[in-house]
Amino acid sequence: MNETTHRRRWAILAVLCLSLLMVVIDNTIVNVALPTLSEDLDASISELQWVVDAYTLVFAALLLAFGHFGDRFGRKLALQLGLVLFAATSLLAAFATTSGQLIGARALMGVGAAFIFPATLAILVTVFTDRRERATAIGIWSACTGLAVALGPVTGGYLLEHFSWGSIFLVNLPVAAIALGLGAVLVPTSRDPQSGPMDHLGLVLSAAGVGLLVWAIIEAPHRGWTSAPIAVAGTTGLVMLAAFAVWERRNAHPLLDVTLFRNLRFTAASLSVTTAFFALFGFIFLITQYLQLVQGYSPLEAGLRTLPFAVATGVTSPLAMVAVRRFGTKSVVATGLAVMALGFVMASRVDVDTPYLGLTVSSMVTMAVGLGLTTGPATESIMGALPPAKAGVGSAVNDTTRELGGTLGVAVVGSVFASVYGAAVLDALGNLGLPDEVLATVQESVAAGLGVAGTLPADVAPAVAAAAQAAFVDGLSAGSLVAAAVAFAGAIVALALLPARAAHPAEARPTALVPS
Repeated sequence: MNETTHRRRWAILAVLCLSLLMVVIDNTIVNVALPTLSEDLDASISELQWVVDAYTLVFAALLLAFGHFGDRFGRKLALQLGLVLFAATSLLAAFATTSGQLIGARALMGVGAAFIFPATLAILVTVFTDRRERATAIGIWSACTGLAVALGPVTGGYLLEHFSWGSIFLVNLPVAAIALGLGAVLVPTSRDPQSGPMDHLGLVLSAAGVGLLVWAIIEAPHRGWTSAPIAVAGTTGLVMLAAFAVWERRNAHPLLDVTLFRNLRFTAASLSVTTAFFALFGFIFLITQYLQLVQGYSPLEAGLRTLPFAVATGVTSPLAMVAVRRFGTKSVVATGLAVMALGFVMASRVDVDTPYLGLTVSSMVTMAVGLGLTTGPATESIMGALPPAKAGVGSAVNDTTRELGGTLGVAVVGSVFASVYGAAVLDALGNLGLPDEVLATVQESVAAGLGVAGTLPADVAPAVAAAAQAAFVDGLSAGSLVAAAVAFAGAIVALALLPARAAHPAEARPTALVPS
């Protein structure tokens, strides 16, 4: 690494974090616009779900392939291509006139995100060669991912209050332009100098396997976990990923050296990231609805109430890297997951009329502290187990574990919630003599239940609304306890498998860096 790059390293980190924020925010910003999209585009519930999930599906499926692209052809090139594609497809999304067009644009945005996300972490690792500085930089990078989870609802709520729904996508254009311009000047070019021939079969097997598995996870709560399409897609995805592992072991120049999973530091850290984001995204899926539909906040008001989560994560993530130097990775990651579990247990105690300034905000801050303690050290363990030349693929593994964990969390926690909510609301309303079609609508979701309540006679409407909100809280409690159990299991795995420290803590080795 030359002196110019070393001098610019913190400015380079700012460019990488800006790019990262844009991609992660887009995971959550669209959620607050779903009611508007339903009205303006006449979108069905299934279409609205795919407006959200098309981005996640393509993003997760292509991460490993595009991490390899960056290693082979240059991480700066991957970042720039991703920013251009993300901006162009955001423009398409903003001016979509049908739900199908919007779903297609969201899928294309996922392609851009899959270029950007692994490139940011891979460039970070090659720029920060001092081990302690790299750990601090990864802590800041991780803080940005937590910050983005909360900024999505806030940004989306503000834009929807002042502009049309297309603004939530148009806002990406100036951000991408700034990141692209600064990146062209500041970010150095780096690649794997010994990438070997392209692993075409590995690319196909990894993308198709992850894509089918994620699709099955997304669709399972609606089609049924044992339905034929889910069974076929899930099984095929697992078979393709198994074939990918066999092929990679035999390939002289693999896309991913699967023998890395023999390294407990790499494997346990990957599992820690997966469990953390399983629990987090499953909970976020419910808490945003709780704040709006049960406690009656507007999208902007609900978004603002997630800011303490962002602040707590942002403060804790860099401090976690300092704690690692004193207490070791094992202790910090396991503590972080255990603290997350405590936060979810606290959240399971909230009720319909629980004040925000009490159990609600304290549970969110507790989770955020746990997330900050977990993700930075776990990410550093994943990247530290790899040579810098393979930083792109290593980053892609880290990012894929996040996406898979988050997608599975939404599917499983959402499925548990739906089962509890449906049974509870039916039990509460069973003696009111309501028509079957009304009961079926109320069972569908709390939003549908509140909508139906507004059309019913005054003597039953309050009871229907109250039953729907109380049943939602029951479902939230059950979902929170599932998230707590997964996070606690992750803490036990970290204690059992994660090494206390890297076996040979040394300075990061240089990789092929060419000044821009």
